[in-house]
Amino acid sequence: MKRILVPTDFSEQAENALKVAAEIALKNNCEIYLEHSLDMPSQIRGIQNTSGMPEALYFIKLAEKNFEELLKKEYLYPIEVHSAIGHDEIYNDINQTVKEKDIDLVVMGSHGASGFKELFIGSNTEKVVRTSKVPVLVIKNDHAKLDIKDFVFATDFGEESRWSFNEGLKFAKVVGAKMHLLYVNTPAGFKTTEEATKLMENFVRGMGAENYTLNIHNAFSVEKGILQFTKFKNAQLIGMSTHGRKGLSHFFNGSISEDLVNHANMPVITFKIQ
Repeated sequence: MKRILVPTDFSEQAENALKVAAEIALKNNCEIYLEHSLDMPSQIRGIQNTSGMPEALYFIKLAEKNFEELLKKEYLYPIEVHSAIGHDEIYNDINQTVKEKDIDLVVMGSHGASGFKELFIGSNTEKVVRTSKVPVLVIKNDHAKLDIKDFVFATDFGEESRWSFNEGLKFAKVVGAKMHLLYVNTPAGFKTTEEATKLMENFVRGMGAENYTLNIHNAFSVEKGILQFTKFKNAQLIGMSTHGRKGLSHFFNGSISEDLVNHANMPVITFKIQ
């Protein structure tokens, strides 16, 4: 991991994410790319070549002032930090930067319970999670220290999830965490213990995984199962694969908006299936 992108609106929640990104960057000798997408009125945003307009100039100068203050923060020293102002929708700006700067990880803030619910129901952040080709780490609270010892990674153990699992392994090593692979056994897709164990063992075979456990948890829904097992393990991070819109529909609609998202008082990292 060499480059971390942190989108910012200069809010407290965005700074919570920046502090976590800074901690990861210091431990792994990474660069940080800070990006602010201009929050201009829609009637202005749709006009080409807005940089010379008084309204656009105001927003640009305001962003530059906020960047100047933010870059003075002690926790960013001695990290190499790059700042940029985007002029498109936030998820388009982020995806463009990910591609151009070869970003390895996106770290974003969330506005508490309501923010997390908003995150996965049509908000800009949801679109980032859905469209990003690199892992997205969502930070919900202020963390004095990112101390992740146990990392629950929920997956269906299908063949298409191998890439995201491998990315999860890499991130576990970055933060020094033990990975707890989780299969949630629900009435709708019930498997015997023998079937589920065989599925998981076949999945990890040949993947070079270290410092992990295999776990089966019975629950009425995948969402409740993830929460229950995470609480049982007293884990500090939840990770999962996404299939873009299809995957988010499976994991984050319905009860998940009340259960996993609103009740998971910890960071969540998503890995899009390639």
